Amino acid sequence: MDYIDPHIHMVSRITDDYETLARMGCVAMSEPAFWAGYDRGTVHGFRDYFRHLTEIEPKRAARYGIQHYTWLCINAKEAENVALSRDVIAMIPEFLDRPNVLGIGEIGLNKNTKNECIVFQEHVDLAMRFDQQILIHTPHLEDKYQGTRMILDMLTSDARVNPSRVLVDHVEEHTVRHVLDEGFWAGMTLYPVTKCTPARAADIIEMYGPERLMVNSAGDWGPSKPTAVPDFIFEMRRRGHSEGLIRRVVYENPLTFFGQSKNFQFTPREDTVVSVG
Repeated sequence: MDYIDPHIHMVSRITDDYETLARMGCVAMSEPAFWAGYDRGTVHGFRDYFRHLTEIEPKRAARYGIQHYTWLCINAKEAENVALSRDVIAMIPEFLDRPNVLGIGEIGLNKNTKNECIVFQEHVDLAMRFDQQILIHTPHLEDKYQGTRMILDMLTSDARVNPSRVLVDHVEEHTVRHVLDEGFWAGMTLYPVTKCTPARAADIIEMYGPERLMVNSAGDWGPSKPTAVPDFIFEMRRRGHSEGLIRRVVYENPLTFFGQSKNFQFTPREDTVVSVG
Protein backbone atom coordinates (compact mmCIF):
# COMPACT_ATOMS: atom_id res chain seq x y z
CA MET A 1 0.00 0.00 0.00
CA ASP A 2 1.29 3.47 -0.91
CA TYR A 3 1.48 5.82 2.05
CA ILE A 4 2.62 9.34 3.00
CA ASP A 5 4.59 10.04 6.18
CA PRO A 6 3.38 13.49 7.34
CA HIS A 7 6.18 14.01 9.90
CA ILE A 8 9.65 12.50 9.58
CA HIS A 9 13.07 14.08 10.20
CA MET A 10 15.20 12.69 7.40
CA VAL A 11 18.20 14.89 8.25
CA SER A 12 18.74 12.42 11.11
CA ARG A 13 18.45 9.33 8.89
CA ILE A 14 20.98 7.59 6.65
CA THR A 15 20.39 7.29 2.92
CA ASP A 16 19.59 3.57 3.25
CA ASP A 17 16.45 4.60 5.14
CA TYR A 18 15.14 6.29 2.00
CA GLU A 19 15.53 3.03 0.08
CA THR A 20 13.81 1.05 2.85
CA LEU A 21 10.91 3.52 3.02
CA ALA A 22 10.46 3.38 -0.76
CA ARG A 23 10.36 -0.42 -0.66
CA MET A 24 7.74 -0.26 2.12
CA GLY A 25 5.45 1.98 0.02
CA CYS A 26 6.35 5.53 1.05
CA VAL A 27 5.67 7.85 -1.88
CA ALA A 28 5.86 11.24 -0.14
CA MET A 29 6.83 12.77 3.20
CA SER A 30 6.94 16.08 4.99
CA GLU A 31 9.84 17.10 7.21
CA PRO A 32 9.21 19.78 9.85
CA ALA A 33 12.09 21.91 11.06
CA PHE A 34 13.24 20.74 14.48
CA TRP A 35 16.04 20.66 17.04
CA ALA A 36 19.50 19.66 15.81
CA GLY A 37 20.51 17.91 19.03
CA TYR A 38 22.05 21.16 20.25
CA ASP A 39 20.96 24.80 20.41
CA ARG A 40 22.05 26.71 17.31
CA GLY A 41 23.64 30.05 18.15
CA THR A 42 22.94 32.30 15.15
CA VAL A 43 20.39 32.99 12.47
CA HIS A 44 23.00 31.91 9.91
CA GLY A 45 22.91 28.37 11.30
CA PHE A 46 19.17 28.27 10.67
CA ARG A 47 19.56 29.67 7.17
CA ASP A 48 21.98 26.85 6.33
CA TYR A 49 19.55 24.34 7.87
CA PHE A 50 16.66 25.68 5.79
CA ARG A 51 18.82 25.37 2.69
CA HIS A 52 19.42 21.73 3.60
CA LEU A 53 15.67 21.13 3.97
CA THR A 54 14.79 22.83 0.69
CA GLU A 55 17.76 21.84 -1.48
CA ILE A 56 19.47 18.67 -0.21
CA GLU A 57 16.71 16.44 1.21
CA PRO A 58 14.41 16.72 -1.84
CA LYS A 59 17.27 15.42 -3.99
CA ARG A 60 18.07 12.56 -1.60
CA ALA A 61 14.40 11.54 -1.55
CA ALA A 62 13.94 11.83 -5.32
CA ARG A 63 16.63 9.22 -5.96
CA TYR A 64 14.21 6.68 -4.47
CA GLY A 65 11.01 8.01 -6.01
CA ILE A 66 9.87 9.79 -2.83
CA GLN A 67 8.51 13.35 -2.97
CA HIS A 68 9.89 15.45 -0.12
CA TYR A 69 8.16 18.48 1.46
CA THR A 70 9.17 20.56 4.45
CA TRP A 71 8.09 23.13 7.07
CA LEU A 72 10.15 25.97 8.54
CA CYS A 73 10.46 27.47 12.03
CA ILE A 74 12.66 27.68 15.11
CA ASN A 75 11.77 24.69 17.25
CA ALA A 76 10.20 25.05 20.69
CA LYS A 77 13.36 23.65 22.34
CA GLU A 78 15.22 26.77 21.16
CA ALA A 79 12.37 29.25 21.61
CA GLU A 80 13.50 30.32 25.07
CA ASN A 81 15.92 32.63 23.23
CA VAL A 82 13.36 35.19 22.06
CA ALA A 83 15.85 37.51 20.37
CA LEU A 84 17.29 34.70 18.22
CA SER A 85 13.79 33.37 17.54
CA ARG A 86 12.71 36.75 16.18
CA ASP A 87 15.74 36.90 13.90
CA VAL A 88 14.88 33.45 12.54
CA ILE A 89 11.19 34.31 12.08
CA ALA A 90 12.19 37.46 10.17
CA MET A 91 14.40 35.35 7.88
CA ILE A 92 11.87 32.58 7.11
CA PRO A 93 10.01 34.49 4.34
CA GLU A 94 13.16 34.15 2.19
CA PHE A 95 12.27 30.45 1.86
CA LEU A 96 8.46 30.37 1.69
CA ASP A 97 8.40 30.28 -2.11
CA ARG A 98 10.73 27.28 -2.31
CA PRO A 99 8.75 24.58 -4.15
CA ASN A 100 8.74 22.01 -1.32
CA VAL A 101 7.76 24.34 1.57
CA LEU A 102 4.28 23.61 2.95
CA GLY A 103 4.15 26.08 5.84
CA ILE A 104 5.32 26.93 9.34
CA GLY A 105 6.29 24.12 11.69
CA GLU A 106 6.81 22.30 13.83
CA ILE A 107 6.01 25.11 16.23
CA GLY A 108 4.58 24.61 19.70
CA LEU A 109 5.65 24.26 23.30
CA ASN A 110 8.35 22.29 25.08
CA LYS A 111 8.20 23.27 28.77
CA ASN A 112 5.13 25.53 28.48
CA THR A 113 7.06 28.70 29.36
CA LYS A 114 6.16 32.34 28.76
CA ASN A 115 8.92 32.78 26.18
CA GLU A 116 7.82 29.68 24.29
CA CYS A 117 4.30 31.13 24.13
CA ILE A 118 5.62 34.45 22.80
CA VAL A 119 7.60 32.74 20.05
CA PHE A 120 4.70 30.41 19.25
CA GLN A 121 2.31 33.33 18.74
CA GLU A 122 4.81 35.20 16.59
CA HIS A 123 5.17 32.11 14.39
CA VAL A 124 1.38 31.94 14.08
CA ASP A 125 1.31 35.62 13.10
CA LEU A 126 3.94 34.91 10.42
CA ALA A 127 1.83 32.04 9.07
CA MET A 128 -1.27 34.21 8.93
CA ARG A 129 0.48 37.12 7.22
CA PHE A 130 1.89 34.83 4.52
CA ASP A 131 -1.15 32.53 4.22
CA GLN A 132 0.72 29.43 5.39
CA GLN A 133 -0.44 26.17 6.92
CA ILE A 134 0.81 25.26 10.40
CA LEU A 135 2.21 22.07 11.92
CA ILE A 136 2.18 21.94 15.74
CA HIS A 137 4.48 20.18 18.22
CA THR A 138 2.82 19.31 21.53
CA PRO A 139 5.00 18.71 24.62
CA HIS A 140 6.11 15.36 25.92
CA LEU A 141 4.85 13.23 28.79
CA GLU A 142 3.68 15.12 31.90
CA ASP A 143 3.57 18.49 30.11
CA LYS A 144 1.45 17.27 27.18
CA TYR A 145 -2.11 17.90 28.40
CA GLN A 146 -1.42 21.37 29.81
CA GLY A 147 0.69 22.33 26.79
CA THR A 148 -1.93 21.10 24.35
CA ARG A 149 -4.62 23.14 26.09
CA MET A 150 -2.40 26.22 26.05
CA ILE A 151 -1.72 25.77 22.33
CA LEU A 152 -5.40 25.27 21.50
CA ASP A 153 -6.36 28.34 23.53
CA MET A 154 -3.80 30.50 21.71
CA LEU A 155 -4.91 29.22 18.31
CA THR A 156 -8.65 29.59 18.92
CA SER A 157 -8.18 33.12 20.30
CA ASP A 158 -6.76 34.23 16.93
CA ALA A 159 -9.70 34.74 14.58
CA ARG A 160 -7.40 34.52 11.54
CA VAL A 161 -6.58 30.85 12.18
CA ASN A 162 -8.53 28.32 10.14
CA PRO A 163 -8.44 25.02 12.10
CA SER A 164 -8.67 22.98 8.91
CA ARG A 165 -5.21 24.28 7.92
CA VAL A 166 -3.53 23.31 11.21
CA LEU A 167 -2.13 19.88 12.12
CA VAL A 168 -1.61 19.31 15.86
CA ASP A 169 0.91 16.52 16.19
CA HIS A 170 1.96 14.01 18.88
CA VAL A 171 -1.60 13.59 20.19
CA GLU A 172 -2.33 10.77 22.61
CA GLU A 173 -5.42 9.30 24.21
CA HIS A 174 -5.84 12.18 26.68
CA THR A 175 -5.43 14.99 24.11
CA VAL A 176 -6.83 13.77 20.79
CA ARG A 177 -10.48 14.56 21.58
CA HIS A 178 -9.70 18.17 22.49
CA VAL A 179 -7.84 18.69 19.20
CA LEU A 180 -10.57 17.14 17.07
CA ASP A 181 -13.38 18.93 18.93
CA GLU A 182 -11.79 22.29 18.03
CA GLY A 183 -11.75 21.34 14.33
CA PHE A 184 -8.01 20.81 13.93
CA TRP A 185 -6.24 17.91 12.28
CA ALA A 186 -4.50 15.51 14.67
CA GLY A 187 -1.32 13.50 14.15
CA MET A 188 -0.28 10.40 16.09
CA THR A 189 3.48 9.87 16.29
CA LEU A 190 4.41 6.20 16.44
CA TYR A 191 7.39 5.70 18.75
CA PRO A 192 8.72 2.42 20.13
CA VAL A 193 8.82 3.80 23.69
CA THR A 194 6.93 7.09 24.19
CA LYS A 195 4.00 8.76 22.43
CA CYS A 196 1.79 6.27 20.50
CA THR A 197 2.53 2.71 19.48
CA PRO A 198 0.89 1.34 16.32
CA ALA A 199 -1.54 -0.58 18.55
CA ARG A 200 -2.50 2.53 20.54
CA ALA A 201 -2.98 4.47 17.29
CA ALA A 202 -5.26 1.72 15.99
CA ASP A 203 -7.23 1.95 19.25
CA ILE A 204 -7.69 5.69 18.71
CA ILE A 205 -8.89 5.16 15.12
CA GLU A 206 -11.40 2.60 16.44
CA MET A 207 -12.61 5.11 19.05
CA TYR A 208 -12.78 8.26 16.89
CA GLY A 209 -12.83 7.09 13.27
CA PRO A 210 -10.48 8.33 10.52
CA GLU A 211 -11.76 11.91 10.18
CA ARG A 212 -8.85 14.42 10.41
CA LEU A 213 -6.47 11.82 11.86
CA MET A 214 -3.02 10.87 10.55
CA VAL A 215 -0.08 8.73 11.71
CA ASN A 216 3.63 9.48 11.37
CA SER A 217 7.01 8.08 12.39
CA ALA A 218 8.95 11.29 13.27
CA GLY A 219 12.14 9.24 12.79
CA ASP A 220 14.34 11.67 14.71
CA TRP A 221 17.53 11.58 16.81
CA GLY A 222 16.12 9.51 19.69
CA PRO A 223 14.65 5.99 19.77
CA SER A 224 12.39 5.95 16.72
CA LYS A 225 11.52 3.79 13.74
CA PRO A 226 11.19 5.29 10.25
CA THR A 227 8.98 2.37 9.13
CA ALA A 228 6.44 2.90 11.93
CA VAL A 229 3.65 3.79 9.48
CA PRO A 230 3.87 0.37 7.76
CA ASP A 231 3.77 -1.15 11.26
CA PHE A 232 0.47 0.68 11.79
CA ILE A 233 -0.83 -0.62 8.45
CA PHE A 234 0.02 -4.19 9.49
CA GLU A 235 -1.65 -3.71 12.88
CA MET A 236 -4.84 -2.41 11.25
CA ARG A 237 -4.86 -5.36 8.86
CA ARG A 238 -4.31 -7.78 11.75
CA ARG A 239 -7.47 -6.38 13.36
CA GLY A 240 -9.45 -6.91 10.17
CA HIS A 241 -9.92 -3.28 9.12
CA SER A 242 -10.64 -2.60 5.47
CA GLU A 243 -7.98 -1.46 3.02
CA GLY A 244 -10.14 1.59 2.35
CA LEU A 245 -10.09 2.69 5.99
CA ILE A 246 -6.35 2.15 6.29
CA ARG A 247 -5.69 4.01 3.05
CA ARG A 248 -7.84 6.91 4.28
CA VAL A 249 -5.57 7.39 7.31
CA VAL A 250 -2.14 6.83 5.75
CA TYR A 251 -2.66 8.28 2.24
CA GLU A 252 -5.84 10.18 1.57
CA ASN A 253 -5.87 12.24 4.78
CA PRO A 254 -2.34 13.59 4.22
CA LEU A 255 -3.26 14.36 0.61
CA THR A 256 -6.30 16.32 1.74
CA PHE A 257 -4.45 18.30 4.41
CA PHE A 258 -1.27 19.05 2.44
CA GLY A 259 -3.31 19.81 -0.67
CA GLN A 260 -4.34 23.10 0.91
CA SER A 261 -0.81 24.41 0.28
CA LYS A 262 -0.09 25.93 -3.12
CA ASN A 263 3.33 24.26 -3.03
CA PHE A 264 1.96 20.74 -2.65
CA GLN A 265 2.28 19.52 -6.22
CA PHE A 266 2.06 15.82 -5.51
CA THR A 267 2.20 13.44 -8.47
CA PRO A 268 0.67 10.01 -7.72
CA ARG A 269 2.32 6.91 -9.10
CA GLU A 270 0.80 5.75 -12.36
CA ASP A 271 -0.76 2.66 -10.78
CA THR A 272 -2.35 4.68 -7.96
CA VAL A 273 -5.99 5.77 -8.04
CA VAL A 274 -6.54 8.83 -5.86
CA SER A 275 -9.83 9.18 -4.00
CA VAL A 276 -9.76 12.13 -1.63
CA GLY A 277 -12.61 13.20 0.63
